[in-house]
Amino acid sequence: MKRFLKITAFGIILFMAYVLYVNKNSGDMTIRQKVLKAVYPAFMWLQGKKAAKFWQENVQPGVSFYSLAASANNGKMFSFEQLKGKKVLLVNTASDCGYTGQYDELQQLHERFKDKLVIIGFPANDFKEQEKGSDEEIAQFCKINFGVTFPLMKKSSVVKGPEQNPVFRWLTDASQNGWNNQQPKWNFSKYLVNEKGELTNYFDPAVSPMSEELIKAIE
Repeated sequence: MKRFLKITAFGIILFMAYVLYVNKNSGDMTIRQKVLKAVYPAFMWLQGKKAAKFWQENVQPGVSFYSLAASANNGKMFSFEQLKGKKVLLVNTASDCGYTGQYDELQQLHERFKDKLVIIGFPANDFKEQEKGSDEEIAQFCKINFGVTFPLMKKSSVVKGPEQNPVFRWLTDASQNGWNNQQPKWNFSKYLVNEKGELTNYFDPAVSPMSEELIKAIE
């Protein structure tokens, strides 16, 4: 029993050392956030095989994607008309989720394809209240801990219902987007719209932003 306790204690010490190392450059994160960031690679490895994606080509939306607009994190209106000619990846995000490490990968994706792809984050508190922060706190968290420079919108609801963000109503209503009724299954669900304003792909949260299938869809 003593040997078991010693091994357990040693394992905990090693894990905490790893958590501290991973978060050596992190800003003002909670202990939960630091642990989630540290275990993210293992979490994604375990979840990866469960990932699902759907895609459709050449389907005309019932409502123009470019007629949409959203309130940005800074309070200014963000018109989607300015997105014409570029692919757009729309993601519902959260700060206290097992997938929160995807902020880092989304930023990598943004930097890699910044000339042809616009990434837009939609913070939401819909899943187990994993985004309780204010818009200001969310922006600071993303910038300090993940260096996020892609646009973030104001916190809103992304699941179906009276409070649903109009952008996500378009993404999850086949009568508007042309084919898809799938709402986000969890934080960091991803919707890809092509250069013509057509919804082409839905990717589950377990699909990494830097995965081969998502990058292939962008290219």
